[in-house]
Amino acid sequence: MFKHVLLPTDGSNLTQVAIQKGVQLAKSMKAKITGISVMPEQKYYLYYTDITLQVKEETAKQHKKQAGENLSFIENAAKDADVPCETICETSDHPYEKIIGVAEKRGCDLIMMASHGRRGLQSLLLGRETQKVLTHSDIPVLIVR
Repeated sequence: MFKHVLLPTDGSNLTQVAIQKGVQLAKSMKAKITGISVMPEQKYYLYYTDITLQVKEETAKQHKKQAGENLSFIENAAKDADVPCETICETSDHPYEKIIGVAEKRGCDLIMMASHGRRGLQSLLLGRETQKVLTHSDIPVLIVR
């Protein structure tokens, strides 16, 4: 039915569960996987005068490291299940836009994601980014709880 599944990750435990289920689903359908991690943009404003270049670089390095670890989890799960996988790291303060954009650009026919991420407690039913992907995507979205 589906041939290309997009698996967004923020590194949370619920996302890791969704990834495992996504890999299982892709394997059962002989589909391929694209994993995506969206790092926050590093915007510094003029009134943040005490932020040094070193702090900016260290913060960016930490975000890249975390994104790499998140994507490695997807790569390892796919490798263990013998499912074709590629990963991509994007930067945006609006992850849902990047998730949908990558899904469209890469020809994904399903977006599979956790119901809540790290910010999930701020929403009663769905995490904010999950809700936005669900609302704005023309591609089917499967929510893992």
